[in-house]
Amino acid sequence: MNKKVLILIVFLAGALWVNAQGPNRDRIKTLKVAFITERVGLTSQEAQEFWPVYNEHEDALEGVRRRERQYRLSSAQDLSESESAALLDNLLALQTEKHNADKTFILKIRKIISPKKVLSLLKAEDDFKKRLLQQYRRRQEGG
Repeated sequence: MNKKVLILIVFLAGALWVNAQGPNRDRIKTLKVAFITERVGLTSQEAQEFWPVYNEHEDALEGVRRRERQYRLSSAQDLSESESAALLDNLLALQTEKHNADKTFILKIRKIISPKKVLSLLKAEDDFKKRLLQQYRRRQEGG
């Protein structure tokens, strides 16, 4: 994909996102796709194979995060020691599940893109999260 087109997509998507009244997952996903595609330098062939695997991984992680949030809603003060131990075991099992999902993802994705691009992907994801948080904080301070 042409780099100028990607930059234009990121700019337009960013402008739309900034003007959004509330969090909108679709807009954030669009921004993330453009950001990662540009940062990693995916070719059209790589992108075609990459995104289904990436989206599958993101869906799996979202399921883990959802269950993790449910567990964390429990107040430790309201639990007995045995219930607290069981909850802690469940949280540890989710961390293991998340680790295994990440490991499987990296093994799959490195068959599609080079190890250098995999490292660029990991960095791009971190950078995207930082930018998202920065924009969120600015919006909170300004309004």
